[in-house]
Amino acid sequence: MAEPAPTPDADLYERDFYAWTQDQAAKLRARAHNAIDWENAAEEIETLGRSEKRELESRLGVLLLHLLKWRYQPEGRSNSWRGTINEQRRRIGREIVASPSLAGYPGQILYEEYPDARLKAAGETGLSEETFPLDCPFTIDQILHETFYPETD
Repeated sequence: MAEPAPTPDADLYERDFYAWTQDQAAKLRARAHNAIDWENAAEEIETLGRSEKRELESRLGVLLLHLLKWRYQPEGRSNSWRGTINEQRRRIGREIVASPSLAGYPGQILYEEYPDARLKAAGETGLSEETFPLDCPFTIDQILHETFYPETD
């Protein structure tokens, strides 16, 4: 049995994604239910949700990296590191304000993100990997708190 010919919207999706997004947005606003490319629209909406999560994962990873460097390489502390820590916290906060359903997500992924941050910290500082604890030495509340800067042991 032959496959059905692609719908014009699906064809536009393949040829020019940006044009497809604008076309679909206009159709949604016009409530043109029968003209929506439902399958691709659903896929793109799901992708947007995943990208919000990836944004939090990335920012948490950078934040962990800089907190580890701050704690275990105190001689390297700089305004640049402080700025990066503050920026990541602000941006994580903005993401959570925009999508409150993700408020618990940083805590859920902390122990997935920490091993990568640990390896990057070792690589960027030149310190032995063993310098950094196997388990994250900070709680999620500390990590996200605007005034928390870990001191050395």
